[in-house]
Amino acid sequence: MLNSIEKTGKTVDEAVHEALKALKASREDAEITVLEQGSKGILGFGAKPAKVLVKLRFDPEKTAKNFLREVAAAMGLPLTVTTSLKEKQLFVNIAGDDMGILIGKRGQTLDSLQYLVNLVVNKGNAPYISVTLDTENYRARRKETLESLAINLAKKVKATRKNVVLEPMNPYERRIIHSALQNNRYVTTYSEGVEPYRYVVIAQK
Repeated sequence: MLNSIEKTGKTVDEAVHEALKALKASREDAEITVLEQGSKGILGFGAKPAKVLVKLRFDPEKTAKNFLREVAAAMGLPLTVTTSLKEKQLFVNIAGDDMGILIGKRGQTLDSLQYLVNLVVNKGNAPYISVTLDTENYRARRKETLESLAINLAKKVKATRKNVVLEPMNPYERRIIHSALQNNRYVTTYSEGVEPYRYVVIAQK
């Protein structure tokens, strides 16, 4: 997909019109730089065309919505997408009839989709924008589940004096475990293994 284009025309307006048509964009969605004003010349001789550079304004929310709608259409899943941009954090929520498919086992499909949205939103963009993708409040529910798991397993380690090895988790979920137990008097946590099979170990202090 084109993000910018140079066009010429008899006038600046004509060049801009051709550029916007090629980009399939409106004036509100674009930044226009006049490279050459052009001139009519004398009696038709020495005329120079006008030349413009038109760039699409980057809109991370619109980009994320468009990408997710394309994915949903390919999967045959009607989706409603809402976004919220706060500083360099883009929060995206998707809603629909069968979100279990997009969540996947332990949120793996949702995480993969979030990774793809991050790539799309940050393609050629600066500064970096962090994207969090959620549906049906899954992130908050998963966080509560992991925090509860961490506390229960810490009690087990204290009682048995044996380390507990958790299943492989993504960096976000490992941080939840570490944070939940960082002030625990009896256990410590550390990560081992290589992505995507890196896991948390809960050990006695």
